[in-house]
This record gives sequence, structure tokens and C-alpha cells, in this order.
Amino acid sequence: MNNPFSLKNKNILITGASSGIGRQCALTFSQLGANVILIARNKERLKDTFSKLEKGNHLIISQDITEYDKLEQIIKYSVEKIGRISGFVHSAGIEMTLPLRSMNSSYYEKIFAINVISGFELAKIISKKKYLDKNGASFVFISSVMGIVGNPALIGYSASKGALISAIKSMALEFISKNIRVNCISPGHVETEMASKLFEKLSEESKKQIIDMHPLGLGKPEDIANACAFLLSDASRWITGTNLIVDGGYSAR
Repeated sequence: MNNPFSLKNKNILITGASSGIGRQCALTFSQLGANVILIARNKERLKDTFSKLEKGNHLIISQDITEYDKLEQIIKYSVEKIGRISGFVHSAGIEMTLPLRSMNSSYYEKIFAINVISGFELAKIISKKKYLDKNGASFVFISSVMGIVGNPALIGYSASKGALISAIKSMALEFISKNIRVNCISPGHVETEMASKLFEKLSEESKKQIIDMHPLGLGKPEDIANACAFLLSDASRWITGTNLIVDGGYSAR
């Protein structure tokens, strides 16, 4: 009997793969039998992630994904090296904690370029017949619980994550004919390196408040990677256009 949760022989592209959730996705997917294409700017961190992968036909590409004109060449190269793509996870993202009075147009443009537009551009390219697995594919965008609930000083970030949640519904319907499923995952506070550095700057009272707002405690990168693996696997073949909230109960309040 085939295991519907297996990722064996699937070729999966991951952005933001040098750290945090993207890095853990690469490790988890390779453990489940996938070949992974890792994209990020930091080549040394990519090499470190690559060294920890299970055996497979993996690939690392150091590239700024906001250089949109270079993205198709990356996809073409990846397909030539490991085969057509059957999975895509857009994990690359930045957070900017600033009150509205301190924001300016360039900040919004930077946030949306990385968190939203680059992912949409990659999805558009991967969906082309010459790059897409003949059996179709699954696309997963990493949003945030901040895309559905509010928080002071996160207007730009929340807007970008909310954009993903809205857009994947339309993308899911548009890509049905190509047998591509499109979903979002909205994590709560996950203990990544980036989040930990921000966390350290907070007062003990603020730290306790954040922890208390997550009934199941803070999340680990593995919690999000496991959810991604499910959405990429055949076990989720009847799921598209959905935002899966993985937040330890944060938004249940």
C-alpha cells in the first residue's frame, strides 16, 4: 500500500531555505523522500542546510528572489538538473515592526516584494507546462496568523500576509485546470532564529504575555514543516484554496 503522506520522488522548491521555517522544510521533506531545491541569498547557510539533508537529488541556488527577471532562468536550470517541479513552498519573508507614523512607501514595497510578489512570480513560472510535473503540483505559501488578527506596529507585515491568504483562493481556482493545488499556512509565534532575536529584545513581561497568548506554547519550525509536508503530499489531494492556521491556539481566543 502506498503511503499518501510520503514525498518520495517529488521535486520541491523552497524559498527562504537557509534558515527558520524554510530550512526545516528542506530537512523534513528530504526525510520524507523528496528532492529539494533550496533558494536563498546566503550561500554559506544554504550549504550548511544542504549538508544536513538526507540522500537525494538536491540543489542549492543563491539568489535574491526580488530580482524577478532572473527567476525563470532559476526554474529552467532546476528542472534541467532534477526534473519537473511537483511542489513549491514560499517561505521567504521579512517582518518590519514599526508604527504607521514611521512607515514609508519604500518599506511597504520591500515587504510586499519579498513576502508576496516574488512568490506569485515563481508560482506563475512553475505553472508553465514545461516546468510542471505531469501529475500536477501543490503550492504552499507561508502566511501568518497576523494576516487574520491585528497587532500594533505590524500594519505592513499584516497587510502582506493577509494578501497571501486572499490571493491563494483566486490562484487555487485559476490553477485547477493545471491540477495545481494552492494553499496557505498561517503560523503563530515560531521559535526561529529571527524570531528569537526579536524576542530577546522584549521585557520579561512582554515575553510572558506572548507565551500566554499561545495556549499550546510557542511553536517549533518542525510544526510548520510538518503541516507543509501534509499539504504537499497526496494525503491532501482534496484540499485547495485553504488557509491552515497552525498557531498553538493563538487565534482561538
